[in-house]
This record gives sequence, structure tokens and C-alpha cells, in this order.
Amino acid sequence: MKLRLVLGDQLTRSLSSLDDAIDGDVLLMCEVHTEATYVKHHKKKIVFLFSAMRHFAAQLANQGHTVHYVKYDDPENSGSLLGEVTRIAAQHDMSEIIVTAPAEYRLYDEMSHWSDALGLPVTIREDNRFLCTPADFATWAEGRKQFRMEYFYREMRRKYSILMDNDGPIGGQWNYDAENRKPPKKGLNIPDTYHAQLDAITQEVLVLVETYFADHFGDLLPFHFAVTREQALMALDSFAADRLPMFGDYQDAMVQDEPWMYHSHIGLYLNCGLLTPLECIHRAETAFHSGTAPLNAVEGFIRQILGWREYVRGIYWLKMPNYKALNFFEAKRSLPAFYWTADTQMNCMHQCISETKQNAYAHHIQRLMVLGNFALIAGLDPEEVNEWYLLVYADAYEWVELPNVTGMVLFADGGIMGSKPYAASGTYINKMSNYCGSCRYKPAVKNGPTACPFNYLYWDFMDRNADKLNRNPRMGMTYRTYARMSDEKRVAISDDAVRFFDAIDRGETV
Repeated sequence: MKLRLVLGDQLTRSLSSLDDAIDGDVLLMCEVHTEATYVKHHKKKIVFLFSAMRHFAAQLANQGHTVHYVKYDDPENSGSLLGEVTRIAAQHDMSEIIVTAPAEYRLYDEMSHWSDALGLPVTIREDNRFLCTPADFATWAEGRKQFRMEYFYREMRRKYSILMDNDGPIGGQWNYDAENRKPPKKGLNIPDTYHAQLDAITQEVLVLVETYFADHFGDLLPFHFAVTREQALMALDSFAADRLPMFGDYQDAMVQDEPWMYHSHIGLYLNCGLLTPLECIHRAETAFHSGTAPLNAVEGFIRQILGWREYVRGIYWLKMPNYKALNFFEAKRSLPAFYWTADTQMNCMHQCISETKQNAYAHHIQRLMVLGNFALIAGLDPEEVNEWYLLVYADAYEWVELPNVTGMVLFADGGIMGSKPYAASGTYINKMSNYCGSCRYKPAVKNGPTACPFNYLYWDFMDRNADKLNRNPRMGMTYRTYARMSDEKRVAISDDAVRFFDAIDRGETV
């Protein structure tokens, strides 16, 4: 008899640990304190995962498997995965523990020692739901001085024959990102995201989370995430039909009170296993071939999954555990309180944090060019920023969050993932959103109390880090511009930054 452990982000019927399950094997799933609280996850994230886990366990049981499911409030729940594996294994004559490799290094490292603790063989199988194994990525990376997603993405396109015309890309270009940067315009008809109906299982979980996780970040209601595979497939179909056609044009755009825009909102379903990468890719590819979505939209969507998602996972496993401690700029400023409260006069920050609190979601430009851009140019501590991103988003797990934040958002890895920091002034936010029109700060004003803080913090960041950036070939124009500034201008930038940071330190609303 074998005990097969299914983790909360492994809700896939074709999971490697389940593919040879036979009568007599016990499938174990458990809601445990250590996993729910190693960071104080957003309430909606916990509801989503616990409900999806319970639905998946019921599906497995209906298919004839013996499923042992441990709820969070079970009096016998030990509170940890190892504790539950030990407890359930002791109730049966188990010959082996089988689990698909955890997505996060901390848990994989822990599981690698389980065999000694249990006195049983523990087999950790490859996670077959990704399209590039860590070993294959390491082979691709070997000998390269720089890792660039674009070249990895092209190889993945070839490997899986996605949007290919014989040996070349359909349309003659590999990447249509240059066509996917349109600012928002008035009159956009933005469809709502998919809304699943609450059932008894989710209602029970909502009560549980309100009872045990009341002090966690985020709003519990309204809750409308898909919690079954069938619902997740409907969410995918809804995106392909309603939002994919415009996704390419406006994927970088931000509109006040429109948190969902034309994005897919399926990252949380992909990352917990309710959807698989290839079926999402093929759904978009079908939309292109049927003429219902243009190439720039379809290629952009596919690049996020086949390119970026697999790339960040490869970087994570290639560079952990040392990657987690990187801090290229030696940034030390604590995360301001407004990241939790949204109590700030910077309207872009207020909007993105408020929507994150409400939805456990923000799209990639909000995460990168507003929330992340501020963290970068303000010199916030990477450890605190990483923890924030990990706990506030329903799709966040360390394997995907850490490279995106440490590498992409903060450039804390010094250029392993990207060739330059994604720093920007208020001009970018004003171009790509309508946030600035109702903000007390003015993006056209560069200095003084009414100036957009992103403006002077951008140049203050460049000045603080000149010794680390001024030789970067992609930063030459920026530093030439800075060199032409008058002494008075530079003093004004420094004075504004000091005034702004002092106000934060005094607890003032900035």
C-alpha cells in the first residue's frame, strides 16, 4: 500500500504522483497551518485553494480512489504536512510515500529529508505539468553569459510547434510586443471577468477562513473565483471569446475602476493545476486560426505562458537557494504602511493596492510599473517586497513570485533575468493609465510639493546607484541626461526625495 500526497497547488488529474495509482493506495490531501501561514496569505487566496482542494478531493473519490482529506479545523490535524503524512502512514501499512515535486524550494528541501524521519522510502517525482524541466533549462542555460527570455521562448516555440510556419514563426516575427503597448482610450467596452457561483463547499470554507484567518490581508467577499476544473475551463473560454481579441492592444493599459481589463485572470488556475499550460496555449492558438483573435494578442498571451512562466521557473530552480538573498542595490528601506492600507495620495498606488486588497489580483503592468516601480526607485528592502507580493496575490508561489520580483521588479539579482532595471517616472504611468487625472500630484511637475513623487524618486534612484548602473549600455542615455542637469536641479531632486522619505518615516500620508 502506498501513500500518495497531493499538495494544494497540484490539483491536476494527470499529476505524475497519481498516474499509476491503484486500488488500495491512499491519496492524502490536507489543509495545514504551516502552509497557510508561512506568509499571511490573502484571505481570498486561502479560500480559493482550500475550496479547490476540497472539490478536487471529491472528484478523486468519485473516480473510485481512497482519499484521506484533512480539513484545517480537524481536531487531529497536526498542522504540518510531515505531521499529517506521519499520522496517516501510521494508520496503514504503507510501503512508500509518493509525491510530485513541490513547486517551492523550501518544501522540496524539507521533503528531501522525509525518508529519514518517516523510516519509509519517499519518492519525489518530476512535476509533469510544466513544459521545461529544471534539468532541461539548466542545459539551455549552460555556457550562456546572459539569460534572455526571448531566446528561450523561441526554442520552446520550436519544441512544441506553437504558432509555427514550417521552421519559422507564423507572421514572420517571433514577438509582437511592440504592437501591445497602446494606452487606454475613452469608450473601451471591457468585459467583466468570469464569475463562478458559490456552492456549499465554498461557503463552508468562507466561514472557516473568516474564523481562523481574520487578521490576514485582503477582502473575503465578494468571492467569484473558479474552484473546479470545469469552472476554470469556462473561465478560459470566457477569456478567449470576450477579452483575448483586445488583449494584445491593451495588455499594458491601466484604467481606474477597471481591475480586470482584457487580461485572462487564469494564472491562479494554472499555478494550482486546474488548468494546464498546453491546453491554454492551444485554446489561444485555435482562436487565431479560426480568425477570432489577432496574432499580436495570441502571440502575447502564449508568450506569457510558454515563454515567461517557464523561464522564471527555470531561473528559480537554477539559482536557488542563493537567489533569495540577492540585493544588488543594497536596498534597506522598510515597506511603507500604505502597501497594506492603500492610504496614499499617489492615486496610481492607491488604485493598485486597493484592487489587490479587494481581488487578490492585479495585472502585470500594475505589479511591475506601479507597485514594483515604486519599490525599486524608493529602495525598498527586497525581502519585505518579496513577502508582500507572495502573500497578496492568489496566483503567487515563490517559484514564480521570487524571480519576477527579485529579477524583474527590483533588479536585485544584478541582471541575471533582465538587462536593466524597469525604473520609470510618472510620465510612463500617465501615458499608460488614466490614474493621474484624479491625483493630487502632477506628472508634468518635476519638483516641489505638487510634483509626482515618481519623477524625482526616479532621478534620485539613478543618482544613488550610479556606481552600479552608469556602465550599463542600456542606461547610457539616462546618465547622459542626468549629467546635463544643473546643480540646482540635482539639489532639488535630492531635497524632494529626502522630504518625501522623511514624511513616510513620520507616518504622514504621502
